Amino acid sequence: MGLHVIDHPLVAHYLTRLRDRDTAPDEFREASDKIITLLLYEATRDLRTRAFRVNTPLEETEGRAVTDSVVAVPILRAGLGLMAPVLELLPEVTVGYIGLERDERTAIASRYYVKLPPDIRGKVAMILDPMLATGGTAIKAVEILKEYGPQSVRLVCVVAAPEGIQALQQAHPNVDIFAAARDRQLNAAKYIMPGLGDYGDRLFGT
Repeated sequence: MGLHVIDHPLVAHYLTRLRDRDTAPDEFREASDKIITLLLYEATRDLRTRAFRVNTPLEETEGRAVTDSVVAVPILRAGLGLMAPVLELLPEVTVGYIGLERDERTAIASRYYVKLPPDIRGKVAMILDPMLATGGTAIKAVEILKEYGPQSVRLVCVVAAPEGIQALQQAHPNVDIFAAARDRQLNAAKYIMPGLGDYGDRLFGT
């Protein structure tokens, strides 16, 4: 359990594209899809599989199939932009949505929308939120999901601030964090530094 910063040349390449203020929204979306795909490889490394026999064109051999069921839960709205690679890669994934509004003064998040599949118990819950800043949103999302009894909860983000990492690990030490970068700090306005700006605005061109 803990923080997993993915040290890989391709992750660094696409992270740089995301950080660059001159990256256009269409290029930003493409780089986002690529980096989330790479993060998913690591975030799903421990999924359980079963062995079975399969016939190739030449002979019978052993194959493996994923047996863990995954529930992907994007945090509205920026988390929606991380969904495409998840739907492409994960077999039989189901999707839920959590909408949270953070109080800028206290950094405490409150829910305004929750729509989750009815069968989360025993499944792997994967929270998708590109920025782990103060940790308030992530902590609340984990609290909501744990009410439904998942097998485990993990967070996939692009950049994470030390303050958010510490807060989430203190509140939920059994939650793994998968990130492309551990950034330096939060500034006075609670923005991640060096960061990459507002992920949702850059993703959707708003």
